[in-house]
Amino acid sequence: MAPPRTTHSVRLSRRRLLQTGSAAMVSLGLLGRLPAVSAAGKRSPRARRCILIWLDGGPSHLDTFDLKPDAPEEVRGPFAPIDTEVPGIRISEHLPETARQMRHVAVIRSMTSPLGEHNFGSHYLLTGYRPTPVLKYPGYGSVLAHLQPTDGLMPANIAVPDHNSEGGAGFLPGTAGPFDVGSDPARPDFRVQDLDLFAGIDPDRLERRRQFLDTFDRFTEGVETVPPDDAGFDQAYRLVASRDAKRAFDISSEPQTTRDRYGRRSIGQACLLARRLVEAGVPFVTVRDRGWDTHTDLHNRLKEGFTGGTVGKVPTLDLAYSALIADLHDRGLLDDTLVILMGEFGRTPKINTSGGRDHWPRVFSVALAGGGITGGQAIGRSDAHGESPENRPVTPEDLARTVYTLLGINPDHELVTPDGRPVAVNRGGELITELL
Repeated sequence: MAPPRTTHSVRLSRRRLLQTGSAAMVSLGLLGRLPAVSAAGKRSPRARRCILIWLDGGPSHLDTFDLKPDAPEEVRGPFAPIDTEVPGIRISEHLPETARQMRHVAVIRSMTSPLGEHNFGSHYLLTGYRPTPVLKYPGYGSVLAHLQPTDGLMPANIAVPDHNSEGGAGFLPGTAGPFDVGSDPARPDFRVQDLDLFAGIDPDRLERRRQFLDTFDRFTEGVETVPPDDAGFDQAYRLVASRDAKRAFDISSEPQTTRDRYGRRSIGQACLLARRLVEAGVPFVTVRDRGWDTHTDLHNRLKEGFTGGTVGKVPTLDLAYSALIADLHDRGLLDDTLVILMGEFGRTPKINTSGGRDHWPRVFSVALAGGGITGGQAIGRSDAHGESPENRPVTPEDLARTVYTLLGINPDHELVTPDGRPVAVNRGGELITELL
């Protein structure tokens, strides 16, 4: 049932009041947070936090985690496999640092999906639900933020530098959606959008406006059916005014050797910032790395980089991913931090006439580390050409059920759409028991 008109009017008035105070607080997505319903998983949660590294565009499984050295040249591609520290698991020669961390990593080599279009594939992998025109489902981070909101200064769901729209809040309240950092942490002028006060609004002035809103809320409590909820404003106020929150985003305070270890390019510094954020208590961080849609010139794009002598996508990923896993392990955070590495699909077994690979969802790879999973293993297998699952096919529904279970969220818990329709967190998936 729609809320009374008087309630809507007061909320609208409060929104206008907040906008006159600081637009920064509005864009943080923290105002008007609805109370979330916690859900206990059927298994004890192993992960207290999650970092999702999203390789936007669809990374080639055949050139990263599932090489086929015995296949014909047009299938096996330009790269050779190397041994890892786990006997029997081989990965790309351009992932040498990752190979040294393989004891922590489980690679699913038999992920499968029927959806080979970017938006559809992204929605399926980021939500565990096939897309439908009648309902947009929420991504992992939004479900976690909705069901397990934080009580601290930081948002529960942050994206660096931003998020794929197919993994947003969906039908959940917008406040469950990711807070986009909005800037590349590899840039010398990196600055988190809207974290600072606007010119002319000092902390004392902000405090006076907070006190005014407190007085305003007390006045309206006696005339409204539903009392105003100031939790969202209070969280936004604390975030904007907090030195601790700003310190968490201050990647420049990291030692130069640490920054070099992650790699100075965007994904490296984004992964380093993700580590800082989970260390500061953020439950879910997405690192989005664009540029994996390699329809042409695969060798140059993945190994050498684009024109100008930059390093390619795979070596850059290698530094960032391996440093993140090692750093989390060294700091005692890996056991309860789940790290997911994936994109929306894989690439075609046969290299095309432009020297690239096209979309291929039938089989591809996803890597997981930390969070209580059993590392040092490959789950499932693709066929000799990396064209289809040879055994143990794993669907996005299966992955979602497993991820939610690891995070302590009951996959069968029912969320509610704005029109009152119950929708399970996960439907149709089965646990990937090898990970557990």
